Amino acid sequence: MKTDWKTLPAHVAIIMDGNGRWAKSKNKPRLYGHKAGVETIRNVVTLASQWGIKVLTLYAFSTENWKRPKAEVNGLMKLFGDYLKKEVQSLHENQVRLCIIGRRDVLAPSLVHLIEEAETLTKDNKGMILNVAVNYGGRLEVLDAVRSLAEKVKEGQLQPEEIDERVLQKSLYTKDIPDPDLIIRTSGELRLSNFLIWQCAYSELWFTSVLWPDFTEEVFKEALDDYCSRKRRFGGV
Repeated sequence: MKTDWKTLPAHVAIIMDGNGRWAKSKNKPRLYGHKAGVETIRNVVTLASQWGIKVLTLYAFSTENWKRPKAEVNGLMKLFGDYLKKEVQSLHENQVRLCIIGRRDVLAPSLVHLIEEAETLTKDNKGMILNVAVNYGGRLEVLDAVRSLAEKVKEGQLQPEEIDERVLQKSLYTKDIPDPDLIIRTSGELRLSNFLIWQCAYSELWFTSVLWPDFTEEVFKEALDDYCSRKRRFGGV
């Protein structure tokens, strides 16, 4: 691997795309692809933790994904619940702190219970932070932050002129973590799809045509190598 480990991104975010197309290419149902995608998640989480990446954020289910067929949505929710049941102990043993970002109000109570159990178990871990975005939308996140700040202004806890980028940042789902240094998207699509739209202002973007179930260690390294070859100026020279 060519990567200079000193310049690895502290926070990597991944839009995991292409499970359905991967399954279709094998004449299998879409859920078959999502199950294969879970195996890729397991591998990527292990690699990121081993390489010293401090934060890994995975886009698992967007607010727009509810438009998919009910059977697929139900299958995805079951897969997520199964992942929590099977993986949380391993994450805990490896000092990974699990955080679920996104709206929980429309998730099944049983799934919310699993989320809360997993977050409670891992909350004091000192290793990598694993954010999984479920029922997440970047615009909704900003709206929720604005509404929260508006309530504070209404109650006299905050003055409008006190609201700056730092104050708004503290009201986001990701309030306690740094913005992503690198955003990866698989499957060949060249857009962010409502993912971390506030946080990505200065993120490096990396796109690959590889479908998520085929996202191997070598492809991950390729993304990191490319990131490490770039010069980040943040508007300077």
